[in-house]
Amino acid sequence: MNPVTAVPPLAPALQDASRLADAPLLRAFRGLPVERTPVWFMRQAGRSLSEYRAIRSRANLFEISRSPDLTAEVTMAPVDRLGVDAAILFSDITVPLAAIGIGLEIVPGVGPVIAEPVRGWSDLPRLRPFEPDQDAPYVADAVRLLVRALDVPLIGFAGGPFTLASYLIEGGPSKTHARTRAMMYGDPHLFRELLDILAGVALASLRSQVLAGAAAIQLFESWVGVIDPVSYRRQVLPATTRIFDGLRDLDVPTVYFGVGTGELLALMGTAGSDVVGVDWRVPIDAARARLGRHVAVQGNLDPVACLAPWPVVRERAIDVLLRAGPTGHVFNLGHGVLPETDPEILRRIVDLVHECRVEPGAAVAS
Repeated sequence: MNPVTAVPPLAPALQDASRLADAPLLRAFRGLPVERTPVWFMRQAGRSLSEYRAIRSRANLFEISRSPDLTAEVTMAPVDRLGVDAAILFSDITVPLAAIGIGLEIVPGVGPVIAEPVRGWSDLPRLRPFEPDQDAPYVADAVRLLVRALDVPLIGFAGGPFTLASYLIEGGPSKTHARTRAMMYGDPHLFRELLDILAGVALASLRSQVLAGAAAIQLFESWVGVIDPVSYRRQVLPATTRIFDGLRDLDVPTVYFGVGTGELLALMGTAGSDVVGVDWRVPIDAARARLGRHVAVQGNLDPVACLAPWPVVRERAIDVLLRAGPTGHVFNLGHGVLPETDPEILRRIVDLVHECRVEPGAAVAS
């Protein structure tokens, strides 16, 4: 037996919880007061960092994800370089699908490409339950390595059921998600069954990461913004709620994020997460009003703003801070870091967010 996996699963999580319980990120996720707003970036351990590009020159994404040492190296790079308040596990939302035998390839410049798309009931038996300890033990191994080495919380993650379903149905990335929406409308029972299966995959993956020591988790429901609120409530919300309900006994903060979800925010706030990530299309104070005060918020600087001159970046970042207020906010981008982003800009954003003190009731011009 691998000596890393021989560690009792819950021990690292308990150790990490006691060591980092008062970390600014975890306090903000729980809506508690913080001395400074915490900050991290989606895709911070990615293509904008030279450290990552050097590793990618000799290993592809799946090879990195299946190597705990490489995963830890990539995950820790932005913490060391940028000074962010969290690390997010380097992996991919399709790793569990590949681990259960779904033929897929991450094509450079394209994304996940599925060899045999899911198009009907006869395809569902190929989606067997995901058993993390047997199918992908390297993920928990990487988490255990990281929680021993990091001085900031580690965020685990999984793909949301709609987003995973879209990749499976379309056969890869899609701008319209036409086949996915057609199945959702034309065979809603099949679609709900598929989402329920994928919710089980996500839940198993997330529980394994938390039991290995992840201090928080994020569910990436990246493409759910393409559907309408009625379809979301009927088709997606039940599977999503199952995931967050299935994590509640582990008592870790949970984040729910999607792109283009302005019209869905009120419903997303009922899914059971502690935090909802907000993309750049909705001002974060307006998002708070739609969500209600029972959830914290994360976001939401436009990633493209990071390509502008520093005075513009600074102005827009401060606007986000003022709109979000002093509690229940974790600063982030409204989506992932773009490959052409200068890491120095990200480091300056971190310093700015840490230095700013937002007073209760601070006003921002509309």
